[in-house]
Amino acid sequence: MRPKVIVNVAMSADGKIALPDKTEVKISGEEDFERVHHLRNTVDAILVGIGTVLADDPKMTVKRKYVDDPTHPLKIVLDSHARTPPDAQLFSKGEHLIVTTEDNDKKGWIKCGEGDEVDLHQLMDILEERGVEKLLVEGGGEVIYSFFREGLVDEFNVFVGSMVIGGQDAPTPADGPGAQSIDDIVNLKLISHEKMDDGILLRYRVKGDD
Repeated sequence: MRPKVIVNVAMSADGKIALPDKTEVKISGEEDFERVHHLRNTVDAILVGIGTVLADDPKMTVKRKYVDDPTHPLKIVLDSHARTPPDAQLFSKGEHLIVTTEDNDKKGWIKCGEGDEVDLHQLMDILEERGVEKLLVEGGGEVIYSFFREGLVDEFNVFVGSMVIGGQDAPTPADGPGAQSIDDIVNLKLISHEKMDDGILLRYRVKGDD
């Protein structure tokens, strides 16, 4: 069975996750940070795209500040054009997996698909073979939408912060070309809501995955 995929993201009240130039914005607070680190501690792997690595340089770890006995989930980066910096913070602790396509000759990297985009279904097969049962996808918007488009998302958690960022070029939780027809829309079922910090946490299940 393929890994269960949980997408987790924080967005502004107008549906943005960063400034138009991709600069990170602190949207949630300590209560949500603690929730996210506890969530990370329950999964086998955390995945982001190369855009998130280049913009935010995330560590992709579980902090002892929030979790007493943290695990060390596998860190996965989707990088079709081999742009991951060798000094990225994700390399500082724990195991990592950089996933690219057959067009690149990077030794030690996982290769899935050809051209500009990683084959996510092939990647899921590889992760299943590696014993990954639960995968947390944290961004960016194009990566998140690609998981929705391929029918691979099981749960969608979104923290909505009390701010407006604006801008037609500001990234959203699901970027890229998006739905091209009514049939492409991904329908969700709201399973819980919770006031948190100065915002609200919404948890959805993808309809059809009940």
